[in-house]
Amino acid sequence: MKINATIPEFKAQAFHKDQFRPVSHEDLRGKWSVFFFYPADFTFVCPTELEDMQEKYAELQKMGVEVYAVSTDTHFAHKAWHDSSAAIKKVEYPMVGDPTAHLARAFGVLIEEEGLALRGTFVVNPDLKVKIIEIHDNGIGRDADALVRKIQAAQFVHTHGSEVCPAKWKPGQKTLKPGIDLVGKI
Repeated sequence: MKINATIPEFKAQAFHKDQFRPVSHEDLRGKWSVFFFYPADFTFVCPTELEDMQEKYAELQKMGVEVYAVSTDTHFAHKAWHDSSAAIKKVEYPMVGDPTAHLARAFGVLIEEEGLALRGTFVVNPDLKVKIIEIHDNGIGRDADALVRKIQAAQFVHTHGSEVCPAKWKPGQKTLKPGIDLVGKI
Protein backbone atom coordinates (compact mmCIF):
# COMPACT_ATOMS: atom_id res chain seq x y z
CA MET A 1 0.00 0.00 0.00
CA LYS A 2 1.23 3.49 -0.81
CA ILE A 3 0.22 6.98 0.19
CA ASN A 4 -2.83 8.17 -1.82
CA ALA A 5 -3.62 4.62 -2.97
CA THR A 6 -7.26 3.57 -2.79
CA ILE A 7 -7.88 0.80 -0.29
CA PRO A 8 -8.89 -2.56 -1.77
CA GLU A 9 -12.42 -3.82 -1.91
CA PHE A 10 -13.01 -6.26 0.93
CA LYS A 11 -15.63 -8.07 2.96
CA ALA A 12 -14.81 -9.42 6.40
CA GLN A 13 -16.37 -10.41 9.69
CA ALA A 14 -15.77 -8.36 12.82
CA PHE A 15 -16.44 -8.77 16.49
CA HIS A 16 -18.00 -5.49 17.65
CA LYS A 17 -20.17 -4.62 20.65
CA ASP A 18 -20.68 -8.26 21.61
CA GLN A 19 -21.88 -9.12 18.10
CA PHE A 20 -20.46 -10.54 14.90
CA ARG A 21 -21.05 -8.20 12.00
CA PRO A 22 -19.89 -7.81 8.42
CA VAL A 23 -17.50 -4.99 7.50
CA SER A 24 -16.59 -3.91 3.98
CA HIS A 25 -14.88 -1.09 2.15
CA GLU A 26 -18.34 0.40 1.59
CA ASP A 27 -18.63 1.06 5.35
CA LEU A 28 -15.67 3.44 5.09
CA ARG A 29 -16.98 5.76 2.37
CA GLY A 30 -17.43 9.31 3.58
CA LYS A 31 -15.63 8.70 6.89
CA TRP A 32 -12.12 8.77 8.27
CA SER A 33 -10.86 5.33 9.23
CA VAL A 34 -7.87 3.72 10.88
CA PHE A 35 -6.76 0.20 10.02
CA PHE A 36 -4.76 -0.96 13.03
CA PHE A 37 -3.02 -4.23 12.09
CA TYR A 38 -1.43 -6.33 14.82
CA PRO A 39 0.17 -9.81 14.80
CA ALA A 40 -2.18 -11.97 16.84
CA ASP A 41 -4.71 -12.30 19.62
CA PHE A 42 -3.51 -13.66 22.98
CA THR A 43 -0.04 -12.14 22.65
CA PHE A 44 1.99 -9.61 24.60
CA VAL A 45 2.43 -6.16 23.04
CA CYS A 46 -0.89 -6.35 21.18
CA PRO A 47 -3.21 -5.95 24.19
CA THR A 48 -1.24 -2.92 25.37
CA GLU A 49 -1.71 -1.29 21.97
CA LEU A 50 -5.40 -2.09 21.64
CA GLU A 51 -6.03 -0.83 25.17
CA ASP A 52 -4.06 2.38 24.40
CA MET A 53 -6.15 2.86 21.25
CA GLN A 54 -9.32 2.35 23.29
CA GLU A 55 -8.23 5.15 25.61
CA LYS A 56 -8.29 7.50 22.59
CA TYR A 57 -11.37 5.99 20.93
CA ALA A 58 -13.91 8.53 22.25
CA GLU A 59 -11.70 11.38 21.05
CA LEU A 60 -11.27 9.72 17.64
CA GLN A 61 -15.04 9.21 17.38
CA LYS A 62 -15.57 12.95 18.07
CA MET A 63 -13.14 13.58 15.19
CA GLY A 64 -15.31 11.41 12.92
CA VAL A 65 -12.82 8.52 12.86
CA GLU A 66 -13.63 4.82 13.10
CA VAL A 67 -10.94 2.36 14.18
CA TYR A 68 -10.66 -1.17 12.79
CA ALA A 69 -8.27 -3.48 14.63
CA VAL A 70 -7.20 -6.23 12.22
CA SER A 71 -5.29 -9.47 12.69
CA THR A 72 -5.17 -12.74 10.80
CA ASP A 73 -7.20 -14.35 13.58
CA THR A 74 -10.90 -15.10 13.10
CA HIS A 75 -13.71 -13.01 14.52
CA PHE A 76 -14.37 -15.98 16.82
CA ALA A 77 -10.85 -15.69 18.27
CA HIS A 78 -11.42 -11.94 18.72
CA LYS A 79 -14.51 -12.71 20.82
CA ALA A 80 -12.66 -15.28 22.91
CA TRP A 81 -9.81 -12.80 23.51
CA HIS A 82 -12.31 -10.08 24.38
CA ASP A 83 -14.02 -12.39 26.86
CA SER A 84 -10.77 -13.48 28.55
CA SER A 85 -8.56 -10.37 28.65
CA ALA A 86 -9.20 -7.40 30.95
CA ALA A 87 -7.43 -5.07 28.50
CA ILE A 88 -9.33 -6.30 25.42
CA LYS A 89 -12.67 -6.37 27.26
CA LYS A 90 -12.45 -2.53 27.19
CA VAL A 91 -12.24 -2.40 23.36
CA GLU A 92 -15.32 -0.79 21.80
CA TYR A 93 -14.16 -0.53 18.19
CA PRO A 94 -14.54 -3.32 15.60
CA MET A 95 -12.02 -6.16 15.69
CA VAL A 96 -11.83 -7.49 12.14
CA GLY A 97 -10.94 -11.09 11.39
CA ASP A 98 -8.62 -11.63 8.43
CA PRO A 99 -7.98 -15.41 8.47
CA THR A 100 -7.30 -15.52 4.71
CA ALA A 101 -4.83 -12.61 5.13
CA HIS A 102 -6.55 -10.73 2.28
CA LEU A 103 -6.33 -7.39 4.09
CA ALA A 104 -2.87 -7.93 5.57
CA ARG A 105 -1.54 -8.88 2.13
CA ALA A 106 -3.33 -6.00 0.35
CA PHE A 107 -1.97 -3.45 2.84
CA GLY A 108 1.54 -4.94 2.58
CA VAL A 109 1.92 -5.99 6.22
CA LEU A 110 1.64 -9.77 5.94
CA ILE A 111 4.62 -11.82 7.07
CA GLU A 112 3.99 -14.64 4.58
CA GLU A 113 6.08 -17.32 6.30
CA GLU A 114 4.33 -16.71 9.64
CA GLY A 115 0.79 -15.87 8.51
CA LEU A 116 0.86 -12.85 10.84
CA ALA A 117 0.72 -9.12 10.26
CA LEU A 118 3.31 -6.52 11.13
CA ARG A 119 2.16 -3.63 13.30
CA GLY A 120 0.75 -1.47 10.54
CA THR A 121 -1.34 1.67 10.96
CA PHE A 122 -3.15 3.12 7.95
CA VAL A 123 -5.27 6.26 8.07
CA VAL A 124 -7.85 6.37 5.28
CA ASN A 125 -9.70 9.53 4.27
CA PRO A 126 -13.42 9.73 3.33
CA ASP A 127 -12.49 9.11 -0.33
CA LEU A 128 -10.90 5.74 0.65
CA LYS A 129 -7.38 7.09 0.02
CA VAL A 130 -4.52 6.19 2.35
CA LYS A 131 -3.06 9.34 3.91
CA ILE A 132 -0.83 7.99 6.69
CA ILE A 133 1.17 4.78 6.84
CA GLU A 134 3.21 3.61 9.80
CA ILE A 135 4.67 0.10 9.98
CA HIS A 136 6.61 -1.22 12.97
CA ASP A 137 8.58 -4.32 13.74
CA ASN A 138 6.39 -6.53 15.91
CA GLY A 139 8.53 -5.89 18.99
CA ILE A 140 7.78 -2.14 18.93
CA GLY A 141 4.44 -0.92 20.25
CA ARG A 142 2.64 2.15 18.92
CA ASP A 143 1.38 5.28 20.67
CA ALA A 144 -2.25 6.33 20.15
CA ASP A 145 -1.49 9.94 21.21
CA ALA A 146 0.92 10.32 18.30
CA LEU A 147 -1.65 8.83 15.93
CA VAL A 148 -4.35 11.29 17.06
CA ARG A 149 -2.05 14.22 16.29
CA LYS A 150 -1.27 12.85 12.84
CA ILE A 151 -4.97 12.35 12.07
CA GLN A 152 -5.70 15.93 13.20
CA ALA A 153 -3.06 17.15 10.76
CA ALA A 154 -4.40 14.94 7.95
CA GLN A 155 -7.92 16.23 8.52
CA PHE A 156 -6.70 19.84 8.56
CA VAL A 157 -4.82 19.41 5.28
CA HIS A 158 -7.85 17.65 3.77
CA THR A 159 -10.07 20.66 4.49
CA HIS A 160 -7.43 23.40 3.99
CA GLY A 161 -5.72 22.18 0.82
CA SER A 162 -3.52 25.24 0.41
CA GLU A 163 -2.03 24.92 3.91
CA VAL A 164 0.32 22.31 5.36
CA CYS A 165 1.19 21.34 8.92
CA PRO A 166 4.78 21.67 10.16
CA ALA A 167 6.48 19.25 12.56
CA LYS A 168 4.71 18.77 15.89
CA TRP A 169 1.72 20.82 14.67
CA LYS A 170 -1.38 20.65 16.83
CA PRO A 171 -4.83 22.13 16.21
CA GLY A 172 -4.84 25.89 16.67
CA GLN A 173 -1.16 26.29 15.89
CA LYS A 174 0.24 28.11 12.88
CA THR A 175 0.30 26.29 9.57
CA LEU A 176 2.28 27.04 6.41
CA LYS A 177 1.13 28.18 2.99
CA PRO A 178 3.63 26.80 0.49
CA GLY A 179 4.86 29.34 -2.01
CA ILE A 180 7.93 30.99 -3.43
CA ASP A 181 7.99 33.54 -0.60
CA LEU A 182 8.73 30.73 1.92
CA VAL A 183 11.63 29.21 -0.01
CA GLY A 184 14.76 29.50 2.15
CA LYS A 185 12.90 31.39 4.91
CA ILE A 186 12.13 28.47 7.22
